[in-house]
This record gives sequence, structure tokens and C-alpha cells, in this order.
Amino acid sequence: MLNGLIFSQGILKIPNIQNFLPEYDIRKFSNKNFQYTYGTHVIGWGFRPSATRAREFAKSNKLRYVALEDGFLRSLGLGVDGYPPYSIVYDDVGIYYDTKNVSRLEKLILENNISYELLEQAEQAIQLILKHKLSKYNHTLDFSLVKDDNGPVVLVIDQTYNDMAVKYGQADSSHFNQMLEAAIKENPSHKVWVKTHPDVLTGKKKGYLTNLDKYKNVRIITDDINPQILLQDVDKVYCVTSQMGFEALLAGKNVVTFGVPWFAGWGNTDDRHPNVEVLKWENRRTKHSVKELFCVAYLQYARYICPYSGDIGNIFQVIDYLQKVKTLNQQFAGNIYCVGMSFWKKNVVKPFLNFPQTKLHFVSSFKRLKKQPISKLDKLLLWGNGSEELLVFSKENQIPILRMEDGFIRSVGLGSNLVSPLSLVIDDIGIYFNAKNPSRLEHILAHTKFTSFDLRLAKLLQEELIVSNIGKYNVGRVALKIDIPDNKKIILVPGQVENDASICLGSPDIKSNLELLKRVRTLNTDSYIIYKPHPDVLTGNRKGHISKAEILRYADQIVEKVNVLDCINRVDEVHTMTSLAGFEALLRNKKVYCYGLPFYSNWGLTEDLINLPRRQKKLTLLELIAGTMIYYPQYINPETGQIIDVLQGINILKKQKESLATDGFQRSWIGKQIGKLQQLIRVIK
Repeated sequence: MLNGLIFSQGILKIPNIQNFLPEYDIRKFSNKNFQYTYGTHVIGWGFRPSATRAREFAKSNKLRYVALEDGFLRSLGLGVDGYPPYSIVYDDVGIYYDTKNVSRLEKLILENNISYELLEQAEQAIQLILKHKLSKYNHTLDFSLVKDDNGPVVLVIDQTYNDMAVKYGQADSSHFNQMLEAAIKENPSHKVWVKTHPDVLTGKKKGYLTNLDKYKNVRIITDDINPQILLQDVDKVYCVTSQMGFEALLAGKNVVTFGVPWFAGWGNTDDRHPNVEVLKWENRRTKHSVKELFCVAYLQYARYICPYSGDIGNIFQVIDYLQKVKTLNQQFAGNIYCVGMSFWKKNVVKPFLNFPQTKLHFVSSFKRLKKQPISKLDKLLLWGNGSEELLVFSKENQIPILRMEDGFIRSVGLGSNLVSPLSLVIDDIGIYFNAKNPSRLEHILAHTKFTSFDLRLAKLLQEELIVSNIGKYNVGRVALKIDIPDNKKIILVPGQVENDASICLGSPDIKSNLELLKRVRTLNTDSYIIYKPHPDVLTGNRKGHISKAEILRYADQIVEKVNVLDCINRVDEVHTMTSLAGFEALLRNKKVYCYGLPFYSNWGLTEDLINLPRRQKKLTLLELIAGTMIYYPQYINPETGQIIDVLQGINILKKQKESLATDGFQRSWIGKQIGKLQQLIRVIK
């Protein structure tokens, strides 16, 4: 392993920096460790002034300097706003934007060591980037600008003042002025749009093209708009050295360059800077297609980490993550008001809505909410179905509602015991347990064309859940003991919280655990029936208790502190009103009878005692799993607040189960207070 000497504290603070640099034993420079690190590489951030000390130290001590920079698919939000990179470029020769000298990127392009398989991956990645409209930063919203007269448009791309890509791309302010003048002169019948850099829009930096009032046909784009959306509306693109010029090439646009960016001189751009021709004369630039340039820059030159786990990753993991969080950023954009949430629940909610375009407001009461400057563009966030007064307020003021609820694999321990969830669902149509109205989950299940990748992931997910014995709460360790005659069918009846909204809104006929037990016994006189009370009812936190004497009039056995999944594994059938245990039984290939209308009923996978005409589509089990557990919920690492995927969530729950000292049912008063303190510490961090 090589020794990597780093001067910058900022680089050392980059999350998962070691996984970006797996070949190095990374060490912070100090005079004490210089002797140990003699003969190592010095790692710095590009050619910025802040890296000058590191570069000079490397030169004077005859060490190799390694330049890092943000990758071309960096993150959801801006670096200046604290969003960490998921892609970094690594260059031990130069750096890609310094076109006066050779870089590793340029060498890789000239070597042309590109296999057919790699080109296929490049084609796939390009199509995904264009499909999901991804860019270097992805915090912006997808909307098209209104053209004044629907006439043709050319786009001029500004950059941040004194940007390293401008300085080392052999350009200065004069090249920006030449670019603007050329765009106006060469396109007399076109509108000219000037796109400012995202960092300029935040007010944290300034650009080059600022005094544009004298131009009649020039429009400054001050909207923070998705670059790929903007490129759709233009016919031609003018840039100096901006990476957006290469993104325009990916989108099939004609691109004119006035500096010497890394993508100029390869036969794909109209290059106006004389030094581009010099590079051709020196044989440093030869004909290469846009796909080949992408293949080298994005697949060979850039390095990636998996955003979900922080492990060494690849471009497809980053694309998958970015398209998901970009969709959520779009969906939850604007002001979101939450009313009357406890301190604990506030801090549960925050990481699930931590997006660049989301502004979360917590209001202590409905009375205070009515004093807020809420408009039709804002949203109300309700836990569950929401109170009647909030529903009426929303309807009267035409304010959209988002409904939030626990996900389907939640935690090791109960929410009523203040155990943080790692998954929540946020529904902009309804909520999955309210069968009276459609929900986002129902829409997903009814209309999504699940891909082969979705179904493979669903199968893997099913296998992991079964092998790891993972469910929603994962409480109970007592072994299930049943002595049953061989000729008896075994039925599990899971109890529920009787005042839970899933029963009120999803079980029109049967409303109580006792009613359900009676009905199951009536329909199954010769079966062996096991009744399992709900964990929250057992703790005394919620409603639904039945005396043991009454239970045993209809059931053969009561099981309490036993994991519901162990019960499901042992029985032949599960009979339920709306319990999630029915879904968990389907995952384990058990027969399920629904006496209410849970989200998994009426798709052709359950025996339904009530018909729901809205659900006409017949699903496979893997399609149900994909829609319910991959598409619908969000997953968060409860310790870090980082978005994760469902498989990472299962790994976290597995580790929690292994380390749990109790059965997960009970949590003392002190334990609850410790949980609150842990939440407070995370907020302060």
C-alpha cells in the first residue's frame, strides 16, 4: 500500500475519502510524520491556491503530486452548501482542466484502451443520464423556461470568476466577452440566453458576464434550472471551458468553445481558441467520438463510491442514487408545514426531508398554522391520515397534503418506545392503509412497468428478509412451542391496535380483534388457531386488549413475546384485517386471508373477503415486493441521517438485532430518555 500525505483538513473530512483512495494509507501531514512518509505521494485538491503548499512540498521533496477534483456526476447539492461528493477524479499526471499540460485524462483518451464492453457501459450510462436529466449537481428543479416568442435560442454559459477551469483552460474575461459577441453576431434571428453558474445564483461567488443591459436580445437565466432541461430548449451552445459544454454534446447539441476545455479539439466541437489547433499539431488531440470521451472521463478517469453504503462503487450506483433523490427533491420542493409534532418525531422526520429545494417548518398548533403565510404552492405534512381540522383547512385553502407513516421494515424495537425508524413513506396522493382513497403505493403497483432489474432486486430482497428473519419491528426472542396433531391446519391471527387508522380506514366490516377471532373460528372450526397480540398492545401503549379467557374461547393458543415472523414460519395460513403480518406472510409464501382491505389485497395474491374494484391489475409476488419495498418507502441510516437503499437497511437491522440485549418489547423510562438524548445529539451535530 502507498502512503498518501494530505495537507488539507478539508480533504480529510470528505466522507469515505479512504474508499476513494483505496491504494493509499492516508496520513495528515505534520513535521513529526514527514520522515515516515518520505517517498510517498502528496494528495491535494486540484491546482487551487489552497493546494499550493502541497504541490510545492511534493516538488521540493521529489514526491509525486496527486490531484483530486469533483467528478462529473458529483452529488445532489452544491459543494458550497456542504453536499459531499460521490464521484472524484484522480490524476497523478496533471489535472483535466489544465490543458497547457498533459493530464491522466488526456493520456487515457490517447491510449484509447476502450473495450467493446466498456463502450456498451458508456452507452447505457449516457442514456440513463439523459433519461433522468442528471448533471454534475442535481439540486435544481425540472421545468422549462417560457420562450417569449417560441423562436430559436442559443445558450451562452457563464462560469464563476477566477475558476480554475478558466485559468488553466487558457482563458480569461476577454474570452467570455468574445463568446457573447460571437453568439449575438452569428445568430441574428435567435434569442440569446446567458446561463449563470449555480454558485453565482447562491450569492457565494460571482460570474464573468454581468453587464448585459446594453444587449436587447439577451436574457439572463436567473432561474436555478436543471441543465439538461435547459439544453432541450436551445439549438446551439457557446461555452468557454464549462463542463456543461460536454453535457451539451451528450444531449446532441452543437457546441462552440472559446477556451481550451478538456473536451475540445477531439473533432466534436467548433473551437475558436487558437491553442486548440496547437494541441492538434502536437498530436495531443486526435479524432475521438463523444461516446469515447465519455467512456474515458466518466468510467476510467473518475472514481465513485456507493452513496448508500460509502463503499467503493461505480457510476451506475451513483446514477441510481441521484435519480432517486432528485425525484424526491422535485416532489418535496417548496415550503412544507408540519403541525404539532413532538420533539422526538420532528427529529425523526428531518433527515427524510433533507433536500436542497425543501424548506421544512414546524408549527406547534393548528392555531399558529392559520397565522402562517401559506400559499397554494406550499404543502402540509401530516402523520398518518391527519386530523379533521387539518383536512378541512387543506381543502378550504387548496393546500396539497403529504402523508407520512412508518415504512415496512422499521426498526428493532417499537415506535411507541421511541425507537427511531430507518424507513418512512411520504405519500402525495393518499396513504397506503386508507383503502377508501387511492394512494401513491396503489398508483405504483397499478401503473409501474417493473424492469428485470427491479424483479431481480425484489427476489434478492425477499431472500434476505427470509434468511435474516427481518420484519417491521423485529421484537421477540422466545421460541414458539406448538404441539399440534398432524391433521390440523395451523392458522395465525395477528392482533392489531384497534384504534389504528388502518382498521378505521381499511376494514369496513370487522373492527376489533375479538370480532376477527370469532369470524376466523366460525370459518375454520377444525383448525388450530394461534392468536398473537400486537406488541404495542402488550406494552400497554395502545388499545386492543382481550382477556386471555376470552381469547381461548376461540383460539387454541396465545403467543406473546414471540417474533411474529417465527409464528408465520410455523403456520399454514395467516388471517388478518389489515395487519402487515399478512404481507410478511406473502413474502414467505404462506396463504393469506384478508378480512379487510390492506394494501396487499385484491392484486390476485390473497384470499379476499371484500372486493376493491379499483385494483384490477394482477401482480406477481415480486412485483408487489418491488413496488412496496423498493419504489414506495425512503430509507435512512438512523445514526447518520444518510439516505440508504433497502438492502443497506436490512444490514443495519441485522446488526441491531445481533447487538440487542433485550427482546425489544419493553424499553424503560430511562431507555426512552437516553433515546431522546441521542436524537438531540444528532440534531446538534
